[in-house]
Amino acid sequence: MAYQAPGKQEMKSVLEEAKTIAVVGLSDKRERTSYQIAKAMQDAGYRIIPVNPEIDETLGEKAYDSLTEVEEDFDIINVFRRSEYLEDIAKQAVETNAKVFWAQQGVFNEKAYEFLKENGFTVIMDMCIKVAHSITIGK
Repeated sequence: MAYQAPGKQEMKSVLEEAKTIAVVGLSDKRERTSYQIAKAMQDAGYRIIPVNPEIDETLGEKAYDSLTEVEEDFDIINVFRRSEYLEDIAKQAVETNAKVFWAQQGVFNEKAYEFLKENGFTVIMDMCIKVAHSITIGK
């Protein structure tokens, strides 16, 4: 099955309904894109859960080593890792309660997409969540 991005209205619904975003690959370094995007989403009212085994906390939140170790529910998985890691992250994703998998701009993997769709996920790849938020919700 070829990747098909959700439409603008579906992305808007996802962003309006979500309250918590688990950010895989979130850095604690302010100059990194992952930090800047997650901070902007936090400022927009979302709870951010860092997922990165290299850090203890960032943005005032405890960091977890993997998605499966996060102790609370989250709505969106936002990924800041290279495309070749998406299949492994997708396998973790299906073990969570989340149903939205969002890979940042430049990040795409067809096999991960197919696996996630087969497991009932809304999948958005190669799209910045902050840009989508500003386009669809306009904050």
